[in-house]
Amino acid sequence: VQLQASGGGLVQAGGSLRLSCAASGRTFSSRAMGWFRQAPGKERELVVAISRRGNTHYADSVKGRFTISRDNAENTVYLQMSSLKPEDTALYYCAASVYYIALRTDQYDYWGQGTLVTVSS
Repeated sequence: VQLQASGGGLVQAGGSLRLSCAASGRTFSSRAMGWFRQAPGKERELVVAISRRGNTHYADSVKGRFTISRDNAENTVYLQMSSLKPEDTALYYCAASVYYIALRTDQYDYWGQGTLVTVSS
C-alpha cells in the first residue's frame, strides 16, 4: 500500500483546510486509516482514526473541529479541518493499518509522506 497525502498549506486561525490521502492497492477498504501529526520538537500523535466500517476515534484536542471520512470506491481518506488554531500547526501524516481500528503508531504499517499545515495567529 502506498499513501499520498495532500492538501496542506498556510491558513489563518479560524480557517479551514481539507487534507486528502490517496491509497494505492486493493486492500484499502479492509484497512483502518488514521491521521497523525507531528509538531517540531514533539512526538507524533494521533489526530483521528477510522475503521474500515467508518467507526471513528478523535483526539480530544480536535473533537468538534475535525472530521474524518473515507471513500472506499476512490481509495481515499479525507480530513476536514475547521476552526484551525495555531497549535494545529504540524506535519500531518496518513497511515494504514491491518487492525479494525488503530490508535497507536505501532499499529500502523504504511505511512504517507506527510503534508504540512501551518496556522498563523
